[in-house]
Amino acid sequence: MEDEAPRDYDTLRALILERRQSLPKRIAQVAAYSLDNPDEIAFGTAASIAASAGVQPSTLIRFAQHLGFAGFTSLQSVFRERLRERNSSYEERLSGLRAEGAEGGGSRKILEGFLTASENSLATMTRTLDEEVLNRAIAMLAEAETIYILARRRSYPVASYIAYALGKLKVRSQIVESPSGLNPEVISFATARDAVLAISFSPYAPATIEEARLLSEQGVPMVAITDSAFSPLAQFADVWFEVAEADFGGFRSLSATMALSMALSVGVAEKRRSPSRRGKKVAAR
Repeated sequence: MEDEAPRDYDTLRALILERRQSLPKRIAQVAAYSLDNPDEIAFGTAASIAASAGVQPSTLIRFAQHLGFAGFTSLQSVFRERLRERNSSYEERLSGLRAEGAEGGGSRKILEGFLTASENSLATMTRTLDEEVLNRAIAMLAEAETIYILARRRSYPVASYIAYALGKLKVRSQIVESPSGLNPEVISFATARDAVLAISFSPYAPATIEEARLLSEQGVPMVAITDSAFSPLAQFADVWFEVAEADFGGFRSLSATMALSMALSVGVAEKRRSPSRRGKKVAAR
């Protein structure tokens, strides 16, 4: 059985997502917790993890065995390896790329590596994107008086581009960021007549998740771009996209996410200019 178990975190994550609909309730609870809190799974004790996940310690063993592991310790080692890879410093990543460059190809090889990662990300999105979900997201955002944009860290360049594109397309938007710490006040202006576009990938930015929760509680419709069905953003979103970005040397691509963002921005502007929507506005007046 152990030979059939996933040997790396990405394979394990894919297996969990593939089986999420068929998992027994308690095991599904642990599965969701494990993808939302991989660091806790890596170095927590069975007792502390079970308590945090709201299950019995025996459920952790059943969860591991359900995925092909002999026991929970074997599964935990996959999460520990992921953490070691995630925690490598940027200097370590650069050292790895330099080592590859020293084998031949130099800067050209690095460029080709990033281009290949981008191509893989775009190919995955081409295969997996649900057109109906895309249409629903565009329709929801197009109806909004103001589109509030949430993003931090690696996702922030996406938010910045969306705000720029929407501004050029004459669509009102607001990035939720305030040097003076007024984010809660900015969020308080959002109503059900607006919409939220939230972007976050593992490890999820706590501020983005908390702001998404507050906006959801205010009844503001939400579209999310994230990387997992178990992402905290997915539970708040009315419509959400799962985007799998490839990486090169530990540096993850944003190619598919940016392509999706461009499609959403242009799609919203086009939808707002459609004759049927203009007629709807006139009738409402």
